[in-house]
Amino acid sequence: MSPLKSLPLVLSAVFLSAGLPAVAQLNTEYKITKVEPNFLESPNFQGPRYDKRGAKPQSWLEVEVTFDWEPRLKEPKYTDELTFNYYILLKAKTPQAPNGVLLVGSVTHSSIPQGRDMHSVVYVSPRALERFFDGKVPANAAQSVEAVAVTISKQGQVVAEFTGGNFKSQWWTSFQQTPGFVLNKSETPFAPLAWDYYEAIKPKSSGL
Repeated sequence: MSPLKSLPLVLSAVFLSAGLPAVAQLNTEYKITKVEPNFLESPNFQGPRYDKRGAKPQSWLEVEVTFDWEPRLKEPKYTDELTFNYYILLKAKTPQAPNGVLLVGSVTHSSIPQGRDMHSVVYVSPRALERFFDGKVPANAAQSVEAVAVTISKQGQVVAEFTGGNFKSQWWTSFQQTPGFVLNKSETPFAPLAWDYYEAIKPKSSGL
């Protein structure tokens, strides 16, 4: 068996369940302490003018990151921007991706204060999951996700990395990357929920 074909078996053996310690931290000021994949149903907003009876809530894949920023100096109290890059390896196998589909995406947070136990999050939609699992989405995140890696970048430089288990740094470079299916919170129906729990997302430039 080639090293590439055997890689998913290794990933599966040490799949990062809730809260395994980060493998690589590239800057002592920044630390990813937990990565948690989970399934959540679409939120149901009740209202007199919107009632789609019979619609069954579908499952979204949520990947939540807990992180710290603890610099030695008290100033500056805020950092302008941090970009979180997500690498989500699904257990879905396709002819184009026989070792698993690797979804990639990023979210940039702004005005992050010094502190611990702060949060970033991304989502994969129900339709995307159906697409990659050929209409047969597994029942939970553990059955759907082979592995997750996350990096934090500041001004283009990677300052923290979470690979999960005992994987080598940047294992995701061995896979074909599939962009466009990892959504930030503001692009989902979860946008107005838990507003103060997650760090603010930098608005995308309108180009005007």
